[in-house]
Amino acid sequence: MGSVGGDEGDEHGEIEATLVGVCGGSGSGKTTLAHRLVDALGPGQAICLSFDSYYRDLADLSAEERAMVNFDHPDSLDVTMLVDHLRQLRDGREIAVPHYDFVNNTRSADIDLVAPHRFVIVEGILLFAFPEIRAELDVLVFRQCDEATRAQRRLRRDVSERGRSPESVRRQWATDVQPMHELHVEPYARHADVVTTQDQDLDDVVRALAGSLRSAPTRAS
Repeated sequence: MGSVGGDEGDEHGEIEATLVGVCGGSGSGKTTLAHRLVDALGPGQAICLSFDSYYRDLADLSAEERAMVNFDHPDSLDVTMLVDHLRQLRDGREIAVPHYDFVNNTRSADIDLVAPHRFVIVEGILLFAFPEIRAELDVLVFRQCDEATRAQRRLRRDVSERGRSPESVRRQWATDVQPMHELHVEPYARHADVVTTQDQDLDDVVRALAGSLRSAPTRAS
């Protein structure tokens, strides 16, 4: 079990959190952008949550049945838990974020205890596909990236980090990832307050976003 704390001296209920969603296709660079934004906002000011932590636990299914699940479809995610956690963080309460085992497609026994922070950055492929999540977010950022670049990045990640064979990754991209991107990811770019592209300098993007977030009023203002 891990623990991620906020600033020393902060008491529950005293932090009016700003919730920022960073969405984009698989391999678009949204996770890098989200973590760079956390760093830019300063020590103890921000935390990053990954929607990947909220995949549904498939422990009740056989290994063969789990292999058939489309993890790029919205139904694969526990939206209720994420929304509840976002509300708890906004209210100044600690949350217990699950760990997901992508090799076995089950939740592990481990959790991360995450304290409330001034800024909560949430990143995920399907983040904007759910109106109930969008309603909780104060700022929506969408990361655009061409398909060829995204596919190559996904291949590298799944082989090196998730124990997949190159053939299975390419097959999944063609049957699940890209079709779901076209249905449940790209169309929701229209909801974004900010759209960034792979051609923009990432340092400039992060600097501008961090400055805008620091100066923006909270919901309570």
